[in-house]
Amino acid sequence: MPAYTTDGVAAQLARLRSACLALPQTSERPSHGGPAFFIREKTCFVMFLDDHHGDGRLAIWCAAPDGVQAEMVETEPDRFFRPPYVGHRGWLGVHLVTVDDGELRAIVTDAFRTVAPMTVRRELDGG
Repeated sequence: MPAYTTDGVAAQLARLRSACLALPQTSERPSHGGPAFFIREKTCFVMFLDDHHGDGRLAIWCAAPDGVQAEMVETEPDRFFRPPYVGHRGWLGVHLVTVDDGELRAIVTDAFRTVAPMTVRRELDGG
């Protein structure tokens, strides 16, 4: 059984959607059973998961710079985790209810920068 109300899930997805779609050349589409966010409609940088396979988490899985996953999971295991399937690639799991809007935007932007082509990163930086 999901750990969060339908309204709570919708509110967290709305927060995530706002942060992701504010970035250049991003789009949203279902992937692996949930909403996911892509750069140029092909490179995934964030996935939204609600009680994935009964894990009780309302979370995102996102691309992360080298070393960030290990550091965050070690220092703040109540907030961050190594997600299945993509964790071996360095992706980071984030419990959504543990991050405020500013931190969520920073995490999403770091995920975007991690996998975005240089030309798209330049667009993000205004040049």
